[in-house]
Amino acid sequence: MKILRIFFESILKKMVLQIQLEGQEMKNRSKPSEKLSAAQRKNLISMLEKRFEANSGRHKNVQWKIVEARIEAHPDKLWSLVQMEESGGEPDVVGVDSKTGEILFFDCSAESPAGRRSLCYDRKALDARKENKPKSNAAEEAEAMGIELLDEQQYRYLQTLGKFDAKTSSWVKTPAEIRNLGGAIFCDYRYGTVFTYHNGAESYYAGRGFRGILKV
Repeated sequence: MKILRIFFESILKKMVLQIQLEGQEMKNRSKPSEKLSAAQRKNLISMLEKRFEANSGRHKNVQWKIVEARIEAHPDKLWSLVQMEESGGEPDVVGVDSKTGEILFFDCSAESPAGRRSLCYDRKALDARKENKPKSNAAEEAEAMGIELLDEQQYRYLQTLGKFDAKTSSWVKTPAEIRNLGGAIFCDYRYGTVFTYHNGAESYYAGRGFRGILKV
């Protein structure tokens, strides 16, 4: 079983590199309507299928053919999956929405996505900083990618599927009553436990990014 997992992981790494190379011309995320090439679509779907098969515990009772059918019916979602992948999120299926039938993709990278760190929480927080501003903010980056930040409940569900953010942390969607008072919340995994913390929304750290959800 361990040998099989290592085999799948080696294939995935090669495919991720290939998708990243092919996607360099799409680094400007201000054009979500831009279409993928046939080669990009094929490579992305193939990589997602291999990750799906290699991590079956994340999506019990979900069949790949159902996932693929949803993707084919909503090809615009592929662009968001590319953005999740290129920023280090390693998106994977974690379930199906029981009301809508939508397939749920979460960022399932072991640590908070490397390409989305050192961000404050939202635009209001970014504008409030007078100096040493970060390059961007989590809320707008997620919106530009066509995804939503995980909320605390979704983050805790993710942690039932494995161990994530053992060395990093991730911003999560903050309730309005907290945000209105200037705060924002983030989560991580330490000492065998999922923790939820608070910070000023203007704060940012090299070890903190954000995880997202995409509904297909």
